[in-house]
Amino acid sequence: MASTVSRTSPSATRRADGATAPATARAGASRPAAGTASRTAAAVAGSALTAVALALIWVARSRVDRPVYVSELGADGEPTAALFEAALLLVVAGGLLVAWAGRGMRAGRGTRAAGRLLGAWTVSASIVTASGLFLVASQVPCTAGCPLPVGATFTVQDLVHTTSAVLAFAAACVAMLQASFVAGRRRLRVLSMTSGVSVALIAATGGLLSLLRVGTDVGGVLELVATTIAIGWLIVLGASTLGTGPGDADRARAPVRAAA
Repeated sequence: MASTVSRTSPSATRRADGATAPATARAGASRPAAGTASRTAAAVAGSALTAVALALIWVARSRVDRPVYVSELGADGEPTAALFEAALLLVVAGGLLVAWAGRGMRAGRGTRAAGRLLGAWTVSASIVTASGLFLVASQVPCTAGCPLPVGATFTVQDLVHTTSAVLAFAAACVAMLQASFVAGRRRLRVLSMTSGVSVALIAATGGLLSLLRVGTDVGGVLELVATTIAIGWLIVLGASTLGTGPGDADRARAPVRAAA
């Protein structure tokens, strides 16, 4: 009887292993699939929200018949204030979703010094920072007319709004420059570099015109253009993460690390 048991036990064990191995493999394969699906859903939702936000900003601008800077659309007392606040909140929500969808995306560490510096933190971290600052700017609008940071009309409220908005744009530009060094995505790199440099130069020119109090009509247009480019880049970034999985960012950076 003992010999019979010893002969049949290995067979039973093999059958048990054979039955459980495929199930284990399926369970392991389902995890990356679930991760890819969640990233795709976040990317689609984030891109959609930011697209709506951009449309709302343009709608708000179309309702003002005088030269204004973008922040003035949400200033105290402006009829477009509520619409502009909604647009900024959509930018915040969309940015967070796109950041989550693209988490792990990082500038290649094996590239030149600029790439190594920008690769010290992820693209998503910069987007989250920008989103948080835009949230502050949306809840602390500038006072009527958005006065310049000189003179008695400039208040603490204006200081908080202006500082948050400027730093948010700076963080967004950093995110674009970081994405321009991501390995394996040539089109995204070119678009990100072009967008980052364009937003920085256009926004800086508009801000300088504002401080000099000359060409404010041109400065307002430039700021709107810079805002459009920045939000448009975020939409494209979200779209570029569609179908990517949890390990894609690491695989994209692997050739760069190997070459370093």
